[in-house]
Amino acid sequence: MIKTENLTKIFRTEDVETTALDKVNISVRDGEFVAIMGPSGCGKSTLLNILGLLDNPSEGNYEFNSTEVAKYKEKQRTRMRKGNIGFIFQSFNLIDQLNVYENVELPLVYLKYGTKKRKQMVREVLERMNISHRMNHFPQQLSGGQQQRVAIARAIISNPGLLLADEPTGNLDSQNGQEVMKLLLELNKAGTTIVMVTHSQRDASYAHRVVNLFDGRVVTEQVKSAMPKVVMEG
Repeated sequence: MIKTENLTKIFRTEDVETTALDKVNISVRDGEFVAIMGPSGCGKSTLLNILGLLDNPSEGNYEFNSTEVAKYKEKQRTRMRKGNIGFIFQSFNLIDQLNVYENVELPLVYLKYGTKKRKQMVREVLERMNISHRMNHFPQQLSGGQQQRVAIARAIISNPGLLLADEPTGNLDSQNGQEVMKLLLELNKAGTTIVMVTHSQRDASYAHRVVNLFDGRVVTEQVKSAMPKVVMEG
């Protein structure tokens, strides 16, 4: 699903150059759960942004779903991203003016799904995330754990093959954090590929593999467990 080769990202401001990523080579197979760890400023979020087609590398190659996308223009990245990639953020990124139902429905509106189909899909995913009883509430009326459940529902509503999570438990207490990680594990066991940035050793223990970054480089890679076999039903 994902393969990078000598992926490099350089940020330039006037006369100053900062190398955020330095010749990063990683690969992620379909159905794998990979955690990316490292100290603050090591390039974790920059790497996730590039993998999520929110940004392009300065140099190197990036293959996503067997397509080379490193030099894609913004419109091309947006087109590839829609329906293929879901995002979960530490800050939830919910829209305060929309209720739970409307927040989760939004990606389907962008993808031009019909009203009847949207209603069915939103209700199903809210039930799956055990948050359907809050569908008419607004984000500010929810706990942190509930907001993250809504954010996960929104991220998976279009059934993307790849889910990117940037510190998904960073704003949660221990109990809610563990519940969110269990949800991610269930999604992965159902076949969703997950790449997660985290500072938490506990959260990383859910992954099959841990990639450690330091100063923009991959310094170690640790296999935590073998990839599960994904059983397709139907």
